[in-house]
Amino acid sequence: MIDDHTLAKPVAPAESGGFTLPVWLAAAARAALAVLLQEPFAAECPLQLLRPARLASVPVRAAAWLGAGWALGETCCDPGDGLDLTRGLVVWVLARWLEPDSQAGAGGTPVAPAPAIVLEAGEGVGVLADGGAACLSGYAWELLEANLLPRLPAGRRLQLRVVLPAGRQLAERTSNAAFGVVDGLALIGTQAEVQASAAPDQLQRTLAALAERLAEPGFDGDLVLVIGENGLDLAPRLGLPPALLLKCGNWLGPVLVAAAAGGVRRLLLFGYQGKLIKLAGGIFHTHHHLADGRSEVLTALAALEGLGGEALAELHGAATVEAGLAGLERADPALAERLRGRIAATVEARTGAYLQRHGVAGALVGAVLFDRSRRIRARGPVGGSLLEAFRGPT
Repeated sequence: MIDDHTLAKPVAPAESGGFTLPVWLAAAARAALAVLLQEPFAAECPLQLLRPARLASVPVRAAAWLGAGWALGETCCDPGDGLDLTRGLVVWVLARWLEPDSQAGAGGTPVAPAPAIVLEAGEGVGVLADGGAACLSGYAWELLEANLLPRLPAGRRLQLRVVLPAGRQLAERTSNAAFGVVDGLALIGTQAEVQASAAPDQLQRTLAALAERLAEPGFDGDLVLVIGENGLDLAPRLGLPPALLLKCGNWLGPVLVAAAAGGVRRLLLFGYQGKLIKLAGGIFHTHHHLADGRSEVLTALAALEGLGGEALAELHGAATVEAGLAGLERADPALAERLRGRIAATVEARTGAYLQRHGVAGALVGAVLFDRSRRIRARGPVGGSLLEAFRGPT
């Protein structure tokens, strides 16, 4: 049953424009929790954003009892100015209390406490093809814990079910499947505010973030430029220190020049093979609306490795770089491995030449490429050594 007083009229965003999906997820979850706590409905939800660390008011569209112990919180994504897939995306979070945690196993043996918050993927939420778990970034989970755990009564545990009604359809317009995410949109994002990777103001924000990094007292000349959200989520899991990471959108050229000019001496490019291959063709703005050429670059490098005839034509006609390399690997694993290595080495060489043309030669540039399964598939001659050096002892 729905109580009328829990429904809200749409409100105009105040300081909400430009928030990423994890923020709207956390706001919907907090609104649902407020219903369970029998608190009056509030059209704006105060959230701790963490990155950057500040308190913000995020609009909530509705909150209600659903029956059978479930409560619902609803938000609607507003990513701010610029193009963004999540604009107008409705987020539902269903919440209910779980049974209290038992602190003893069979025979009274102590066991690890069950998690206070359990999250499951509902309709429209992307899950990992390998395992079926919800695809949730570390930041999204931290945001939920920071805003929900302090409000849980002692001994209470919370179950959350996330539903994105339009998520399955919108996911068809993303590269989620290329990273092993199926059935809907991934709940990813590494900070509170949206950054439009192709917009000029994104370049200015990235350059400002780079300048801050270069000015830090402990800066020693090492930097990892990470291409995209998937790379930024993956890099720390592979042992790359977060302090070295800087996310870079499609404006790679100016960022590379500014980094080398500002004192970066060892620079690792870390990104998806279907994106970084553009650098091997001398394309240093990587948004597909401006330039592509991936098929041509892939084919040219494959020809240099000895591929020809019908096999080369088949590679050229592949739907994606990922698909082309996968097909080649099935037919000739050794050749596919050599081709990946040539791609990474060419990325390094073309990047070095690009910096030299802009008068900032001197930085050691390496490249590491991963595939849709988030496996490292290629390391350039420099990239392999930088990856091991930056990872440090294991």
